[in-house]
Amino acid sequence: MASHQESLFRSSDMALTQLYISNEIGRDVVSALGELGLMDFRDLNPETTAFQRTYTQEIRRLDNVERQLRYFQAQIDKASIPMRSIYDFDNTVGATSASEIDELSDRAQGLETRITSLNESYETLKKREVELTEWRWVLREAGGFFDRARGQTDEIRQSLDDDNEDDDAPLLQDVEQRGGANGERAFAVMNIGFVAGVIPREKIAAFERILWRTLRGNLYMNQSEIPEPIINPETNEETRKNVFVIFAHGKEIIAKIRKISESLGADLYSVDENSELRRDQVQEVNTRLDDLKNVLDNTKRTLDAELTQIGRSLAAWYIVIKKEKAVYSTLNRFSYDPARKTLIAEAWCPQSSLGLIKSTLQDVNDRAGLSLPTIVNQIKTSKTPPTFNKTNKFTLGFQTIIDAYGTAKYQEINPGLPTVVTFPFLFAVMFGDVGHGAIMLLAASAMIYFEKRLGRSKLDELFSMAFFGRYIMLMMGIYSIYTGLIYCDVFSKDVPLFSSMWEWDFDGANGEKVNAVRKEGYTYPFGLDWMWHDTENDLLFTNSYKMKLSIIMGWAHMTYSLMWSLVNALHFKSKIDIWGNFIPGMIFFQGIFGYLVFTIFYKWSIDWAAVGQSPPSLLNMLIYMFLQPGTIDEQLYAGQGFIQVVLLLAAVVCVPIMLFLKPFYLRREHNRARAQGYRGIGETHRVSALDDEEPQGNGHARESFQSDGDGVAMITEDIGHGAHGGDGEHEEFEFSEEMIHQIIHTIEFCLNCVSHTASYLRLWALSLAHQQLSIVLWNMTLGIAFSMSGAVGIVAIVCLFWLWFVLTVAVLVVMEGTSAMLHSLRLHWVEAMSKHFMGDGIPFEPFSFKVILEEEAGEIG
Repeated sequence: MASHQESLFRSSDMALTQLYISNEIGRDVVSALGELGLMDFRDLNPETTAFQRTYTQEIRRLDNVERQLRYFQAQIDKASIPMRSIYDFDNTVGATSASEIDELSDRAQGLETRITSLNESYETLKKREVELTEWRWVLREAGGFFDRARGQTDEIRQSLDDDNEDDDAPLLQDVEQRGGANGERAFAVMNIGFVAGVIPREKIAAFERILWRTLRGNLYMNQSEIPEPIINPETNEETRKNVFVIFAHGKEIIAKIRKISESLGADLYSVDENSELRRDQVQEVNTRLDDLKNVLDNTKRTLDAELTQIGRSLAAWYIVIKKEKAVYSTLNRFSYDPARKTLIAEAWCPQSSLGLIKSTLQDVNDRAGLSLPTIVNQIKTSKTPPTFNKTNKFTLGFQTIIDAYGTAKYQEINPGLPTVVTFPFLFAVMFGDVGHGAIMLLAASAMIYFEKRLGRSKLDELFSMAFFGRYIMLMMGIYSIYTGLIYCDVFSKDVPLFSSMWEWDFDGANGEKVNAVRKEGYTYPFGLDWMWHDTENDLLFTNSYKMKLSIIMGWAHMTYSLMWSLVNALHFKSKIDIWGNFIPGMIFFQGIFGYLVFTIFYKWSIDWAAVGQSPPSLLNMLIYMFLQPGTIDEQLYAGQGFIQVVLLLAAVVCVPIMLFLKPFYLRREHNRARAQGYRGIGETHRVSALDDEEPQGNGHARESFQSDGDGVAMITEDIGHGAHGGDGEHEEFEFSEEMIHQIIHTIEFCLNCVSHTASYLRLWALSLAHQQLSIVLWNMTLGIAFSMSGAVGIVAIVCLFWLWFVLTVAVLVVMEGTSAMLHSLRLHWVEAMSKHFMGDGIPFEPFSFKVILEEEAGEIG
């Protein structure tokens, strides 16, 4: 096939190339090609596992560096330290030398050790600070317990009197007899111990129940809330805790209380019974807290300084490591010739970029000072190349819509080009309103104006989707303004652009309006006459108008899409697809639905009031065209019955043609090729420079070596008709499979002609819903406000205007716009693209540093 100029209409011409690279400059070559982003490398070691490949050790080393960088970023985020954006660095796409990578690896290792040490020290000190803080609260609250208990032994005894009837609860029953008023001495004499500590507040209720049931009431417990939250140094989460002091008799019970406390997450602290010693403890704790705070502040400042320094370069380090990993992952796809110490690579690239690739390889050779050239071996093969559609920032969004459904086959018509126009137009048919379209246009224009700033900032998921489709929104806004002018709608109100073609005929003393009379010799020049607004039969008229208009646009869109199948068949020189699919399919579709569109225009062209007839129902006409061929109840034109019978017979005849012509033709061609000694249709043979066998068949191979004197050699290998590129498998022609495929295609096409045409009625339905919702919103807000007068009316207008505006943007623009966009998307994916598009092509996925940068920029800022 002759090469063509790169455009969005058809995928670029691709070339399968093989590179013979000296092992010494393999990394530099791949890095240089990564900067270009034009080569899709094939894996020449499909049977080799990831652990057995040549550069596994280098990738593991880089994985470790990447882990260290993620650790740095986690610490930076934890400390809320701003990080320098990747866009602040120059030459982020360029490659990095091997020595710089080694230096970065060693530096990351040293920084990780230092940051880990500082972080562990800080967390250890922070834990100690929490412990001292809790201990201070325990000393403060427990001290109050002891002070109250020193002179209140009667209260203690009285609180346990109810338990003295039980032999198992004698705690403190004779504390006053043995110890007198000195509570501290009483505890020692009676062998009463206590446990003090803090416990999370949510566990205090369960803690009390467990202690009471386990110890059968042989305890006395005091607890109080700590007013300020305790911060967990590991998770930075605030926890509310309570201080508790539990008195019990006997060492075994005290030990049991300790175990229960620790099992529920309580922290226990020592408290002295003597008040003077407790004051010394409190003073000691306060002193240690002050010293610890100074150490913590110094450690925090040092840690933040280190993280701030790292944050200035972390984004660039991320990109360097990602690119280096991608380089070695690509090198693992290459085959190594140990005898020649040469790397062999296979890659697809655009035919037009071969010159640029050669010059880039020559530059790498010159920098390395090697005399051995890098050889570029181009193979001409019938192997299916990947599909590469060159886009820009305007067409990227539209192409993404198509690629989300599927990738076009190589050299097939790309649906992305007509989608630039048809997608926003069909959206606007459903969304048509000048005001709503203007809001969308302004939002898209703002995103385009600030696209550089927005593209470099972190956006939430919904806004990032809108920003990616900003040019789609721009086109949708423009087309919505256009269709809104046709519908004569601005926020559901009429737009009197021109003088109306209707005037009111007044009758009666009161001057009441009775009917509208059309002006003689005058037709409203553009769109729908604004006088139809607020009339009683407005909805009836616009319903009929938009319903027929949606059928017409559906027929035009599907006919337009069906024509692309003819363009594809002509391009690939497939006559059987023209005679076996396109022509009978077009006759079938036009014989039924093309005829329906013709009758719509014919019905519109007749002044039925002038001829004194009522217009016939086109829906009944189409139904009886199949149920009672030739029978006409309400005649539209002379000879209607005969024409409908002819069209119906033509459509019926086309069905067996679509069913049988292509499969039997392919079987005949297959048998003829077999009889002449050629390979059968569909049989394939892999062509690769790594194959040792010569291509078989009646063709021949011719290899030419051309040295251009610049250190890069070009080899061209032409393969004759005996070799058909494929994946190395021999696939025999199966008539049964082809027949089944054609039967499915025919049934789907015939049934879809009906369902897809009806599916375009969504254009009418959503347009009607959008218009009526706009009217309801206006009447429920500003319509009420404008009916008021005086100061109340002014306040109502201000308040209800903002309510109307917010609901307009949220409901009518965002929600209704999203709904219309999804319906337009469905009309393209299902109704239109199914007429010529399978979406089973191979996407072109080049090795590109730019792609890596775009993927990482959103994550690392």
